[in-house]
Amino acid sequence: MTRYFARRILAVIGVLIAIAAVTFTIFYVLPSDPAAAACGKSCSVERLEAIRAHMGLDQPLWRQFWDFASGIFTGRTMGTGQYALHCGFPCLGYSYENSESVWSLLMDRLPVSASLALGAAVLWLLLGLSAGVAAALRKDTFTDRALMVGAVAAASMPVYFTSVMLIYGLIRVAGLLPYPQYVSLASDPVHWASNLLLPWIALAILYAAMYARQSRSSMIETMAEPYIRTARAKGLPRRTVVVKHGLRSAMTPILTLFGMDLGGLLAGAVITESIFGLPGIGRLFYGALSTGDQPVILGVTLLAATFIVVANLAVDLLYAVVDPRVRLR
Repeated sequence: MTRYFARRILAVIGVLIAIAAVTFTIFYVLPSDPAAAACGKSCSVERLEAIRAHMGLDQPLWRQFWDFASGIFTGRTMGTGQYALHCGFPCLGYSYENSESVWSLLMDRLPVSASLALGAAVLWLLLGLSAGVAAALRKDTFTDRALMVGAVAAASMPVYFTSVMLIYGLIRVAGLLPYPQYVSLASDPVHWASNLLLPWIALAILYAAMYARQSRSSMIETMAEPYIRTARAKGLPRRTVVVKHGLRSAMTPILTLFGMDLGGLLAGAVITESIFGLPGIGRLFYGALSTGDQPVILGVTLLAATFIVVANLAVDLLYAVVDPRVRLR
């Protein structure tokens, strides 16, 4: 297990370096000139060259990438002379728009995106797995068809449509919930949950529909396995057969899907955060795209890649816990 874990960690580092290199190349060979944007319209040639030198844009591309990649692990000094600016570990650069540290911007908004993603994940797992297992155990019945029709209908609704309908129905018409305004969990857990309930529901409706369909097909396949028939022949309680032997084995593809979805949402749900006005990473990313703030775009991309890769690593390790057959291999 230790050797396997070490190999996977090395693979994760390699994947992140490759993603950083590709993303860096894409953003830094675009026609737009960050120095010209920072300098403004009435900018002299001398001032433009000075800004390019300060940003390190006068260096070859490989040198720019080396400075960027090494700065993530050791920090770096940007610029020279009186304009030198030290960027501490982990250095992702500074925003072109407001000169703030990209790492600080990400860390300020990460609690919002993490609260949104984790809360929605709990809801969609409970709803999706419950609906999928119920449909699988009542295959080809009215309950099965009704649950799957509902899942298809829910999966067909875009999250922006669901979000707007929830705001209109539960806030504007019924007045049951406040309009979401992020409150930290540590300061007020009740207001934290009540303000995030609508975004959780909006995301959970979409994802629960997909998980219901996936868990149904996995459970139907698993419940037809010979070891399930053996467990039933032994006279084990139905609950034990379904939960311990059936659902546990059917969780493998669901865990894979969950790792990808949760990893992506931890780096921000752009549409959901924008509609509900939540100051998360997704909203930061949307603003950076609008203004062409390349350091912020690159930082969010690397953070998203890190979450997805680490989530998949955690899922691979959980396979051995969920499915004993993985340990045997």
